[in-house]
Amino acid sequence: MTPETCSANEPRRTPRRSWAIRSATRSRTPPVRRCTSSSSCSPRSRWSWRRSSSASALLSVLLVLQAAFIGLVQGLTEFIPVSSSAHLIVLPHLLGWNDPFINSNAFDVMLHMGTLVALLIYFWTDLVGLLLAWVSSIRDRSIGQDPQRRLAWLIFISMLPGAVLGAVGEGFFDTFFREHSLLFIAGLLAIGATILWLAEWLGSRRRELDDLRVPDGVGIGVAQALALFPGISRSGITISAGLFAGLTREAAARFSFLMATPIIAGAGIWKARELVGGGIATSDLLPLAAGFAMALVAGLAAIAFLLAYLRRRSTALFIGYRYVLAAGLVAFVLLNR
Repeated sequence: MTPETCSANEPRRTPRRSWAIRSATRSRTPPVRRCTSSSSCSPRSRWSWRRSSSASALLSVLLVLQAAFIGLVQGLTEFIPVSSSAHLIVLPHLLGWNDPFINSNAFDVMLHMGTLVALLIYFWTDLVGLLLAWVSSIRDRSIGQDPQRRLAWLIFISMLPGAVLGAVGEGFFDTFFREHSLLFIAGLLAIGATILWLAEWLGSRRRELDDLRVPDGVGIGVAQALALFPGISRSGITISAGLFAGLTREAAARFSFLMATPIIAGAGIWKARELVGGGIATSDLLPLAAGFAMALVAGLAAIAFLLAYLRRRSTALFIGYRYVLAAGLVAFVLLNR
């Protein structure tokens, strides 16, 4: 049968439209991802990509949680006399946290900034009054009988030994103890506990902050410089020195916190100078914020707790904790040899 003699009953064939026309007439059709290689669209490659993305997200969450936990530890142990540096060295070691971020300079700076802000918030009125008194004494070239001016200068004097030793031996103390046995830290925890116990035993605990004199400020400042050794505890050694000087427990703790403000601020600024121009990775912003926030909140809680606690009780609880922690570190080292 020729085309000219087709039967009238035979269905008429519709001409096939081109691919371009058909594509144009299909509305709301999602685009098809084209594979660049024979293996890129295989189920195995797609699963590997999803698995790697999930693993990366999980690691990011874990890092934020680790940063928050370490910020919590920093905030509590910076002010409670149990040594923050010892805890920040020991805990990542025991928990197997070896992410470079945990030991980074940026994270260390943010932790200290968190505790600094806690001090500024809690002692804001005291610090403003002391700063104004210090400026007034410089303007008048006289301290006179003003207890605020004298206290401001005592705080200034007390921070000098630690500032000088910290600048001279920058990084030596933390680096040395991070790279050496935990037995060093255990020994210093026990030594610090013994010093605090002797201060409790020998201190008269009758003097207040207004009774402090220059020799007292120098002695407490020298004691603060010893806190550069991880395990000694800055708050522990300065409270001990205050007790040896005859201060009440609360007065010794208050002076310890007030003198910590300029030294922590100075140390933070000193370390932060290394970050200038280096920048911070975007992926580190959330862990940094978590560590800062937890250090701030925990620091505020620790300051309020310790001042209230020492109004009525001794430091025996912290002395006992330090001895137990030191013994636990020794046992850990011996059992893992």
